[in-house]
Amino acid sequence: MEKKDFEAWLDNISIAFLSLTDLQKNETLDHLISLSGAVQLRHLSNNLEILLKRDFLKLLPLELSFYLLKWLDPQTLLTCCLVSKQWNKVISACTEVWQTACKNLGWQIDDSVQDPLHWKKVYLKAILRMKQLKDHEAFETSSLIGHSARVYALYYKDGLLCTGSDDLSAKLWDVSTGQCIYGIQTHTCAAVKFDEQKLVTGSFDNTVACWEWSSGAKTQHFRGHTGAVFSVDYNDELDILVSGSADFTVKVWALSTGTCLNTLTGHTEWVTKVVLQKCKVKSLMHSPGDYILLSADKYEIKIWPIGREINCKCLRTLFVSEDRSISLQPRLHFDGKYIVCSSALGLYQWDFASYDILRVIKPPDFSNVSLLGFGEIFALLFDNRYLYIMDLRTEKLISRWPLPEYRKSKRGSSFLAGEMSWLNGLNGQNDTGLVFATSMPDHSIHLVLWKEHG
Repeated sequence: MEKKDFEAWLDNISIAFLSLTDLQKNETLDHLISLSGAVQLRHLSNNLEILLKRDFLKLLPLELSFYLLKWLDPQTLLTCCLVSKQWNKVISACTEVWQTACKNLGWQIDDSVQDPLHWKKVYLKAILRMKQLKDHEAFETSSLIGHSARVYALYYKDGLLCTGSDDLSAKLWDVSTGQCIYGIQTHTCAAVKFDEQKLVTGSFDNTVACWEWSSGAKTQHFRGHTGAVFSVDYNDELDILVSGSADFTVKVWALSTGTCLNTLTGHTEWVTKVVLQKCKVKSLMHSPGDYILLSADKYEIKIWPIGREINCKCLRTLFVSEDRSISLQPRLHFDGKYIVCSSALGLYQWDFASYDILRVIKPPDFSNVSLLGFGEIFALLFDNRYLYIMDLRTEKLISRWPLPEYRKSKRGSSFLAGEMSWLNGLNGQNDTGLVFATSMPDHSIHLVLWKEHG
């Protein structure tokens, strides 16, 4: 058949084929295939490979490929990386895909880092750590031995743990090595806080004292409370020390001289926690940079503008039940933006700008669960049996770790969280060091530490 006649015939056949139903088209193709020889079948096979198995990652513009990849979950993406070198190259080059995958796991993202291979490696490291948390394999334990009586007071900072005991001593430990760096003779410690030079202790003898690490000398003695001092905090910039006591008061002292500057009243229960912190939000009552004092008892949290004037008045009193039927626990979180405290009803989070309750988190069987640390992504909780990690985005418990029979204390500070930065999001670097510490009946200190990455 001449080429011109063939083209006319092919046009007529094409028009007729397009008018058929799908079933008729299939029957036509089946009939044509049955009439085909080896050359035609080979031609058909080669073209079907191109028509039906198009490599869209290879053919599409890179921007469209990235858009499509964002709809796949990371595990599927890792599988897709095994399809071919081309697929692996394209998928591994999509920075946003791996950054999003890391964010979904609760990882901190530095948007200034745009190397896609970096974020793919971070994701692989992250998925391993999250699997360890889920499988209860992310932590390990250790003990510090050295005190000869009850250890009641604990405070952690920058890899160092301070312990105060009824054996009339305070010790400073290097958590990474388990070595005691300093040991000084003190009074019975109910609360401790330290820096490089000094140690401040609140005592069951109703006083507060300041000690020098290097010499063990008492440099200041703060007398005036008529009940045990359960909590202390201080700020060198303000030259102020604050203390909360079983006498229902909060006292404000001059740190350098030991002079009592003010006694804050209004609590009707033991003041078990005081926190001195810079405000980070603006409201009608305070501005960013103002120093704020929080004091908590069994039922209430009081807010004082301590940085503005010494003779301050309470700005607001927070509570979870007006009839005092629900009590608060003494472990209080305040980061300048949010106040968080736990009760038998759950975790309460207040917005510091408005003092409104933002949310109440109620995990299953929360009546015995206490707050240790609260961040942007995770919260650290514990009860009589386990240490828990909660994903605050879903309010689900994602990990737990068994705890020994530690010394129980409803009022005191005989347990605490260690490193806290990971609660705002893991980053592959901050999941190291101390997670949790508690005093034991045998006078030792039980430590829960991050296990090194596998």
